[in-house]
Amino acid sequence: MRHFGHIPSAVRTGLFHQEPAEFTSDSPARTLAVALGATLYSPATRPRLADAVRKQAGRGVVSMVLCLEDSISDAEVEAGEANLVRHFADLAAGTAAAPEADPSAGTVTDADTATDLPETATDLPLLFIRVREPRQITDLVDRLGASVRLLSGFVLPKFTESRGHAFLEALTQAERTTGRRLFAMPVLESPELLHLETRAETLAGIASITDKYRDRVLALRLGVTDFCSAYGLRRSPDMTAYDIKIVANVIADVVNVLGRSDGTGFTVTGPVWEYFRPGERMFKPQLRRSPFLEGRAEDLRTALIEHDLDGLLREIELDRANGLLGKTCIHPTHVVPVHALSVVSHEEWSDAQDILRPDRDGGGVLRSAYTNKMNEVKPHRAWAERTLLRAEVFGVAREDVGFVDLLTAGLAG
Repeated sequence: MRHFGHIPSAVRTGLFHQEPAEFTSDSPARTLAVALGATLYSPATRPRLADAVRKQAGRGVVSMVLCLEDSISDAEVEAGEANLVRHFADLAAGTAAAPEADPSAGTVTDADTATDLPETATDLPLLFIRVREPRQITDLVDRLGASVRLLSGFVLPKFTESRGHAFLEALTQAERTTGRRLFAMPVLESPELLHLETRAETLAGIASITDKYRDRVLALRLGVTDFCSAYGLRRSPDMTAYDIKIVANVIADVVNVLGRSDGTGFTVTGPVWEYFRPGERMFKPQLRRSPFLEGRAEDLRTALIEHDLDGLLREIELDRANGLLGKTCIHPTHVVPVHALSVVSHEEWSDAQDILRPDRDGGGVLRSAYTNKMNEVKPHRAWAERTLLRAEVFGVAREDVGFVDLLTAGLAG
């Protein structure tokens, strides 16, 4: 699979100075952690789950989480597990599941139905299962049988040091049983992490246990909805997570402890964006007109504003500025904006290449090739290395290509 692999090759050639590289579920963990991109969540109870996975793969989704936790009720867990087992078998066999009544119709993740399947076979996304408790990990891998080869790992909710040990031991046992590499993606969303008096101790505990199981931890995910819930808060579509100060402070502390670039850190993914339908707007739209007018895409700007995606675009930029990469998504319309804004610009790539030239190992300061900034070799090295890794999986845009062009191409497919 590859990012933007759903658009025609000729279109990709016109967009990219360096095209996104192909990768598989067996690629190095460092590559996969960056390549996750927009991770689309779906309830495990969807009756046409296999078809939905294939459809989203055809639209550019490269990672999905099939959820047995908060997106379904307690009473649906057993049925959700059985549904997962059946649809993994369907995916492994390359056949579609028979349709039946949808018990979860009306939820936000069912807004996009599984029709109009791609005409040709498509690589499946990286598939993860979000469980509720450790025993589900070993139970599910046993029940999946041969179709476990399609599984990349598990998402672990409400992760703390005390809860995490049992989850990660169950994952280790599942790896031994299947003979496959399985990753964990812990979700940082517990009250202990949010509350100031327990935050430092909780972060230290998470750092300790994730370091112990480092080879199995692919990325850390932020559960910002749970953070807001603890204080009865909910951000509007005009506000990003960074406008909610209590949330922004937690994100900063998580990155401070768990997102360091000195080899001790992990990829930390951005929080979910909850909105996808138009509503009454109180504030001035955040999207500037100029980049859309330059790209002759005023209609696209209007559509993004009407669907409350201008706030999403701003939050994606703030995610990366604050050390986060990738994003949890609950609606397919969020995927292309996340990926378009993950592409490395030609200017970023040029700066990173200059900083990492072998003849500059000794450090120093140089003017950028774009003659608009200072590149200081030693302080900017970690940024440059991270940028080139992102360039490998998301590609480098041509000099005259901006995010509007990438959005338009991605949405057109």
